[in-house]
Amino acid sequence: MIMDFKNIKKLFCVVMSAMLMFTGCGVSKDEDKKESVVDTDNSSFVSEEYNVAMLKGPTAMGFVKAWADSDAGISKNKYNVSVHGTADGITAGLMKDEVDIAAVPCNLASVLNSKAEGKFKLVAINTLGVLYMISDSDEIKEISDLKGKTIYSTGQGTTPEYTLNYILEKNGLVPGEDVKIEYKSEATEVAALMSNTKGAVAMLPQPYVTTVLANNEQFKIVLDMTEEWDKVSEGAPLITGVVVARTEVIDRNREAFDEFLKEYEASTKYVNENVEEAANMLEERDVFKAAVVKNAIPYCNIEFTSGDKLKEKVSSYLEILYNANSNSVGGKLPKEDFYLE
Repeated sequence: MIMDFKNIKKLFCVVMSAMLMFTGCGVSKDEDKKESVVDTDNSSFVSEEYNVAMLKGPTAMGFVKAWADSDAGISKNKYNVSVHGTADGITAGLMKDEVDIAAVPCNLASVLNSKAEGKFKLVAINTLGVLYMISDSDEIKEISDLKGKTIYSTGQGTTPEYTLNYILEKNGLVPGEDVKIEYKSEATEVAALMSNTKGAVAMLPQPYVTTVLANNEQFKIVLDMTEEWDKVSEGAPLITGVVVARTEVIDRNREAFDEFLKEYEASTKYVNENVEEAANMLEERDVFKAAVVKNAIPYCNIEFTSGDKLKEKVSSYLEILYNANSNSVGGKLPKEDFYLE
């Protein structure tokens, strides 16, 4: 039977539609298969959302790249970060299970362990020595020159106080007798006081040192307290900041927590190698002004130490504090299981 032109055209359209349909299905299956492979590769990892609290200062600097990546949605975990002017809010948050991970002074980590043994683990060192003595006086060349002086500082009951006391005592000076020490609640208060007091001496952490020097040309760094510590500590490092986490949070999803450690370490490396970019990130998050912190980062001794070296470094530092003043570490030294393996 002979088909007319209209029927041939109609048949041709049906055949072409069928071919396109089957071809399209084939492509779709390939794409689905490819997507399924990707999903299979990632199916074992379950991300976590962590509440991270940090003390305003160098302890908050090293994490800023991971924080920015979380804000951009490109980190493997989600980090809700809060920055505190004093350690009180962080401590309360940890004890109430409102904070999962925190960057705190090293001795405070030991105090927390003493209060609730087993509740927390120390997972990393994030900052070494950041303390400097500044003054407009030309008379201070060494620790002994502080005799008879008044020193303004912050951090009473935490690392700065115990660091200063240890260094003074090792140099034959009695805190409170040979040297008067006045503690203020925040570094900004000390910085303001320095601006209005001739001949004042202050011990401050970075980046507040940089802030004072930028606003007052007559002031200068007279003593690097890390160097002074190294002279008398017999090899134990000066550790300012560490990272602690609730044991429950670690155990809940160890793979995700290990990823947090990786992202933190990568962030620290980025901050040290990309100072200007990191400074801008810190300003965007209302931590510090970029103009100040970009000059301070090289003096902040930001680092990341975890794993085998963690216990060795921290335990030797805490032992010095314990021998000088057992209350500084909560009355007892942490046990082996305080350190994350």
